[in-house]
Amino acid sequence: MYRANRVTNAMTGLAMTLMLVLAMAGIARGQDISEEHLKAAREAVAASKSTRTLDAILPQLAERSKTQLIDTRPDAAEQISTIVDDVAISLAPRRGDLEEEVARAYARIFTADELKEISTFYNTEAGKKLIEQTPVVARAIDQAARVWTNGI
Repeated sequence: MYRANRVTNAMTGLAMTLMLVLAMAGIARGQDISEEHLKAAREAVAASKSTRTLDAILPQLAERSKTQLIDTRPDAAEQISTIVDDVAISLAPRRGDLEEEVARAYARIFTADELKEISTFYNTEAGKKLIEQTPVVARAIDQAARVWTNGI
């Protein structure tokens, strides 16, 4: 029973930390953004798929938590996995809060008209190709930088 409470307390702490981070992000909003501006930002975020990489945050955090907790208590591995998975699933609905914060960040940086142009571009064939090929281009740039650095 003591072990279960310890694991549950650790996961509750993890959940509370995540919620606090999201709440602090909400407090940091600062400026008022019109609904039209925010709508344009949401559309630009969706069109650019710029939050796609954020989908991995919760699963990665859960896996790291499992590893750390199981390293400490290998005898409770099954219970830890179950509890961590349950907490991660309970936090999944909060993913929308993160999406909203990203949209607000876009809205603070770009005007509504710029956001509409961004959405328009990412909905073109060239924009879609840019999204899909960016990882390939990033690897090529990284490789070029390594070759160039080694040459120096």
